[in-house]
Amino acid sequence: MKYLLLIFILLLNNIMVFSQKEKKYIREGNKHFGKEEYENSEVSYRKALEEESNSFNALFNLGDAIYKQEKYEDAAGEFSGVTQMNTDKINRAKTFHNLGNSLLKANRLAKSIESYKNALRNNPDDLETKYNLAYAQDLLKQQQQQQDQDQEQKDQNQDQDKEQQQDRQEQKQEQQDKARQQQQPKPDQISKEDAKRLLEALANDEKNIQEKIKKAKAKQKNVRTKKEW
Repeated sequence: MKYLLLIFILLLNNIMVFSQKEKKYIREGNKHFGKEEYENSEVSYRKALEEESNSFNALFNLGDAIYKQEKYEDAAGEFSGVTQMNTDKINRAKTFHNLGNSLLKANRLAKSIESYKNALRNNPDDLETKYNLAYAQDLLKQQQQQQDQDQEQKDQNQDQDKEQQQDRQEQKQEQQDKARQQQQPKPDQISKEDAKRLLEALANDEKNIQEKIKKAKAKQKNVRTKKEW
């Protein structure tokens, strides 16, 4: 019995030592955080977690330190883990609020809205969470409207591209048809040489006709008409 009591005392002492170290590192981290030395505060909070892995304060503050370094996805991961811890409603509300902020900064608006709603379920009177929820909802609405406009513009551009492509194909077809028509000989088409010979022949024929007319007229002048008595 004495041995069991001794072991219990030793374990209790170890727990107290670990608890003191955990609190020491948390205080150290808080000092760095107050000086805006967020990387150093992150190191201190992680040391506290090495002493007590389920320390709510160390985990929560670690999320804050990471958030301040603008590593929003990582911060969201930390706060998401903290929300699974068995704590009172006020702490859960704070954790969901900070999770919502991290997701909002990471542009995961739908998830951030869900987190703000969870925060309000645990603390319905938190005005800051209500404001952030309304802000995230407005951003999501604007984002969806912009996406709709972008999709509409994309559809219009695709229609225009199709029309232009169709016009280019029609123009190309017309050019090909013209080229084929130019290459095909026309049935009534004659060469320049043939046209020249034809004109010369017509000119000669006209000249011959004129000469015949002159000769005929000359013969008529030479004929004497019979005088009637």
